[in-house]
Amino acid sequence: MNWEEETERRVAKGVAYFKQGYNCSQSVTLAFADWYGVPEGLMARISASFGGGMGRMRETCGTASGMFMLAGLEEASEEANKEIKARNYAVVQRLAADFKAQTGGSMICRELLSGYIKNVNTNPTPDERTDEYYKKRPCVRMVELAVRTYMRYLQEKNAQ
Repeated sequence: MNWEEETERRVAKGVAYFKQGYNCSQSVTLAFADWYGVPEGLMARISASFGGGMGRMRETCGTASGMFMLAGLEEASEEANKEIKARNYAVVQRLAADFKAQTGGSMICRELLSGYIKNVNTNPTPDERTDEYYKKRPCVRMVELAVRTYMRYLQEKNAQ
């Protein structure tokens, strides 16, 4: 597999989902639905509540939450197993550290938005997706960053 080409393909998919109106978390997870054999409709529903920093509360960035859900598909188990749980948590912590290293130290939605929007809104009604919406938010960049970060993890894991 050409990892660079596959990464660019997945980034493009994630961005396209976001621009179609899916939230940030859905956009990241949907970019990998085929990778894990998860039906797109199911993946969209599972990740729906994590957009806007958890239900638009502006907490953990939805793109980071999307990566963490993918890590569960990659590293977790259907059974209660302490070693597998620890391995999954280690991957989540690594992904979080990589993400924060690229965002200036945060994975909190309101902090990531604060440099772009004066009054970060937590009203549960999503904003209209307009050209202005995309210009004033870092969300597309966060989708790209999360997909690239996750692909880097997969590539390194497969190289071992």
